Amino acid sequence: MTDVNVAAKTKAKPANPIVPLFELPKFELPKLEVPAAFREIAEKSVAQTKDAYEKMKAATEEATDLIEVTYTTAAKGTADYNLKVIEAARTNANAAFDYAKELLAVKSFSDVVELTTAHARKHFETLTEQSKELTALAQKVATDTAEPIKAGVGKAFKKVA
Repeated sequence: MTDVNVAAKTKAKPANPIVPLFELPKFELPKLEVPAAFREIAEKSVAQTKDAYEKMKAATEEATDLIEVTYTTAAKGTADYNLKVIEAARTNANAAFDYAKELLAVKSFSDVVELTTAHARKHFETLTEQSKELTALAQKVATDTAEPIKAGVGKAFKKVA
């Protein structure tokens, strides 16, 4: 390299390239006084906004609580219903195994017909009773789940009215 190139490369750079090399002029803004009417309107707007926010916050908290109660009720009801279905399935499976065991011990065709008829009658009665229980439980779960929603909506309408 030549001496000229070395001198050009070693030329001093500013310490901080972000700091401008000149200062911007400072402009003073004139002090304006806001008329009292505008200030009053602004203060009222701020107060109304705060009030609306507090109402919205309270309504949101109530809605959240309502959803939590509804979800908890629905989850518990669904679990109870599922347990009842499992209990019915176990009862029906045990009855089917008992029927098969009794069927293996039968000696004549008339005994098969008698045993099958008795089993069918008993199984029909059991299924009827299980259906009634499951229907009643499903209605109870639906009612218990809908009740908090119904009460919450009624409460909200009373506040609005």
